[in-house]
Amino acid sequence: MMKPNIVYIVLDDMGYSDLGCYGSEISTPNLDSLAQNGLSYTNFHVTPLCSPTRASLLTGRNNHSVGMGLLSNFDLGPEVPSSRGKISPAAGTIAEILKENDYSTYAIGKWHLTPMYEETPAGPFDNWPLGKGFDRYYGFLEGMTDQYTPSLVYDNHFIEASKTDDYHLSEDLVDHGMNFISDHASIFPDKPFFLYFAFGAQHSPHQVPQKYIDQYKGTYSAGWDQIRKDRLAKQIQLGICPPDTTLSERNPGVKDWETLTSDEKRLFERFQETYAGFLTHTDEQIGRLITFLKTIGKLDNTMIVFLSDNGASQEGEFNGIIEQTSYFNGIPTSSESLFDRIDDIGGPDSQPNYPRGWAQVSNTPFKMYKQTTFDGGIHVPLIFHYPQIIQDSGSIREQFHHVIDVTPTVLDIAGIQVPEEIKGVKQIPLHGTSMQYTFENPKVKTKRETQYFLMGAQRAIWHDGWKAISFHTKGTPFEEDTWCLFHTEEDFSQNHDLSTEFPQKLLELQQIWEREAEKYHALPLIDKTIELFAYVSPDDKVRSRNEFTYYPGMGHNLATPPIYNRSYTIKVPIERLETGEGVLLAHGNQYSGYTLYIQNNYLFYEYNYVGNVYKIQSSIKVPSGKSTVQFNFLKTGLLQGIGELFINDESVGVIKMDKTLPFMIALEGLDVGRDAYLPVSESYADKGDFAFSGNIEKIQFSIQND
Repeated sequence: MMKPNIVYIVLDDMGYSDLGCYGSEISTPNLDSLAQNGLSYTNFHVTPLCSPTRASLLTGRNNHSVGMGLLSNFDLGPEVPSSRGKISPAAGTIAEILKENDYSTYAIGKWHLTPMYEETPAGPFDNWPLGKGFDRYYGFLEGMTDQYTPSLVYDNHFIEASKTDDYHLSEDLVDHGMNFISDHASIFPDKPFFLYFAFGAQHSPHQVPQKYIDQYKGTYSAGWDQIRKDRLAKQIQLGICPPDTTLSERNPGVKDWETLTSDEKRLFERFQETYAGFLTHTDEQIGRLITFLKTIGKLDNTMIVFLSDNGASQEGEFNGIIEQTSYFNGIPTSSESLFDRIDDIGGPDSQPNYPRGWAQVSNTPFKMYKQTTFDGGIHVPLIFHYPQIIQDSGSIREQFHHVIDVTPTVLDIAGIQVPEEIKGVKQIPLHGTSMQYTFENPKVKTKRETQYFLMGAQRAIWHDGWKAISFHTKGTPFEEDTWCLFHTEEDFSQNHDLSTEFPQKLLELQQIWEREAEKYHALPLIDKTIELFAYVSPDDKVRSRNEFTYYPGMGHNLATPPIYNRSYTIKVPIERLETGEGVLLAHGNQYSGYTLYIQNNYLFYEYNYVGNVYKIQSSIKVPSGKSTVQFNFLKTGLLQGIGELFINDESVGVIKMDKTLPFMIALEGLDVGRDAYLPVSESYADKGDFAFSGNIEKIQFSIQND
C-alpha cells in the first residue's frame, strides 16, 4: 500500500457548533462533505489557546512539555521551561519525522510558533517553519493578520501581498498551497506529501467581501439566545450532542438579547453576519483545495484531518471591537462609538471581532470561551477523512480524545515510527494515543484515561468520564480558586456542578491534576495575561537592550524596540532635496502605532492611541541637504509624557501625550523609509507606502530605564 498523503486543516477560534455538520445555520457544504465521507468526533479536545494547540498537534506531545505553555510571543526564560515560546528540539514535529521518511513537507498560513524576538528579517530561522521540518512555507508568523493587507512570509523572508482590489488572504493561501502541491505532483508523482494548512480564519479580524456578509442579512435578528437554542436542537438531531443535553446558562456579562436597544441589536447582528460570511468564504476555499486534490488524482490517497485550535474567542469583549489593539492593551470600547462604523465591519477599514454573546453561540452548548479550561475553550470539532480505511463514513465517534492524539494516529496509519534522535537530539516519547482503533469500532471504550489542562492559572482535569475545573481570578491566591466537578458521561454540557455532592471525587481529581502537571512539566501557574506582551525575556538578545540602530533597506521587523512606559529618543540623520518627502519610520497601522515622516517640507510625528492621535508638525521646514531630525518622549507619569520634535537639535514642536499603549503597539511591525502595510497616518494613506525620496543614514532608538 502506498504511503498516504497527509493534510492537516486547522481553523482558528472556531467554536464547537459553527459548522453545518455540527449544528450551525452557517453554510459550510465542503466541510460538511468531509464529515459525510469521514468521521466526526464529538468528544475531542484541544488546549485553550492557539500556539499551545499547534505545538501539541505538530509534535504529539503536551504543550508544556515542549515549551509552549502560553503564546509563542512569551518567552519567560530558563526558569520557566514550560513557556519558552518555541518547540523544544527534543520534540520533533511531524514534518521533521515525515521528512526522514521520504515525504515532502509544506506549511501554509498561520505559524505562531516562533518567539517574538526571532521574528526579524535576519532571523534566527531555527523556529520558523523551514527550521521545523518544512520544505516550503507561505503564510504569516504571528497570531493574526489583516485579511486584506497581511504581513506575509515566503519561506524565510518577509514579502508584501498583492495590492489588487479583490485580494483576500484565505484565497491567496489556497492558491499557494495548490502551487506547492502542483510542483510536487509534477516533479515527484510517486512521493507522498504532508501539507499543514492553517487558515487565519476564524480568528479576528473578521474580514470578508460584502456579498458573503449580505448572505446572512436578517439571519441573526432572533438574537444569540434563540440561535443557541436552535443550534442545540439541530445538534441533538444530528447526534452531535446527546438527547438529554441542556444549554449552559448565559456566560457572565452577556446580556439577555431582549434587553438590548435596537441599535445594539443591529450592530451585534452585523458582527455575526460578518463572522458567518467569513466562515462560508473559508469553507469555499477549503472546497477549492479539495477539488484540486481530486482533479490531480491525489484525493483518494490523502488523509485529511480537520480541527479548530480552540473554542470561540472572548477577545471581542461584550460589545464587539473594530480594531485589535484595544483588547490587547486592556482598553474598553462602547457600542455607541461602534455603531457609527457599522457599515465598515468586515471591510478593509475595520479589523472586527464579534461580541461575547455570539462567541458563546459558537461554543454551543458549552459555557465560557477560548483562554479558559471550560469546554467552551477546549471542546472543538474534529473530522477525519480517509475513505481507504474508514468503512462507515458519515458516522460519529464519541470517544474522548485530545489534540496530542492526532499525530500519533497519522503516524500509526502511515506505519511510521518516531526516531530516537532528530538532528542529533534525543527525542521525548509521544504523549498521545493513536485513534485508529475508533475507525473500526464506533462504540469501543476510549483508550484515553486522563488529560490535564492548564492555561496560565486556569486548570482542569478530565479522568475516566469526570472533569474538574478551577476558575482563577487574576491577582488572588491560587489556593482560593473555585473548583467545580462534572460527570461528563452523563452531563455533556457540564451544567450540573457535583463538587459539594462528591467532595472526595473532586479531591481525587485535584490530586490527579497535580500528578499530571508534574509529570508533564506544566508548572508553575502563571498569573499574568496581556501584560506579557510587554515582557522582554533575558534570553531576548534582540530587544533586551537600550540602543537600536536600523539601516535603510531593512525588511519588515516584528521584534521592535520596547518603548512601553519609558522615555526614549528616535534620531534620524537624513539628506534630502528641497522637495524630498516620505516616511522615515513607521510602526503599526491605522488603528494604533507611530510614524515619523516629512510632508510638504515639514516634519511630522504621530502616535495613534487606538484612534486618539497625538500629532506634532514642525514649526519650521526641514532644510534641504543634510540634517538630523529627532523625536523625544519624556516620561512624566505612568504611560504618559511629553513628545517633542527636533531639527538639528532645535526644538520645533511639543505635545502632551496623556495616554500611551501599555503592552502592544500593533499587529504590524516596523519599517524603515516607508510604511509598507496599513498606513499609520491618514495624511499619507492615499500615497501607497509613501517611501522617503531622500536618503536615510540610519534610525537610532535610545531607550531609558525609567
